[in-house]
Amino acid sequence: MCTGKCAKCIAVVLYPLALTSIICNLMLFFPDWKTIYAQEDREGKGTRITDEVNYMGGVIGGGIMVLIPAIHIHLTGKKGCCANRCGMFLSIGFAAVGVLGALYNLATASVGLSKGPVCLYQASATQQVWGRPFDNNGTYLSHPDTWDKCLEPKDVVQFNVALFAILLVAACLELILCGFQMVNGLFGCICGTCNSSDVGAF
Repeated sequence: MCTGKCAKCIAVVLYPLALTSIICNLMLFFPDWKTIYAQEDREGKGTRITDEVNYMGGVIGGGIMVLIPAIHIHLTGKKGCCANRCGMFLSIGFAAVGVLGALYNLATASVGLSKGPVCLYQASATQQVWGRPFDNNGTYLSHPDTWDKCLEPKDVVQFNVALFAILLVAACLELILCGFQMVNGLFGCICGTCNSSDVGAF
């Protein structure tokens, strides 16, 4: 497969991954499908939303920082002024931005999974508090029988685990694809994009 077509294929796959990352990150603001927790968090009534959700790894890292490079990578694979060695050279830099974004998304999702969600739980026989009862390096993931420790929001552990896991998978795929595009861009810079318009470019 020529480097131009390969670039287009990579971009087409990056689009839904970036969109998925954005949607999952935004959904994490609404545990139990309610807005009250995000409102209370913003109003300073105490931490109600998991810290890693507020870091916006899915929106900024896996979303915007991957989506913009994906657009350039897609245009690089088309015929015309962008489908030349210069365009492929620039795609290396854009893909590197995508790699950084994917790494940021991967880091926030990993920490979010490891520390568990913020929830209301029974801290003692007489006291219920908001906090992270599973902040124990992810060991809670292999003990689902302890997940009912979170009293509110309802099923917040399953909610966070599912969405952070999706973010983690999306980030890994984005990282692989953007890394591959850096290599593809290097070959495209040397050999062109296999389009007739490459002749005389760069």
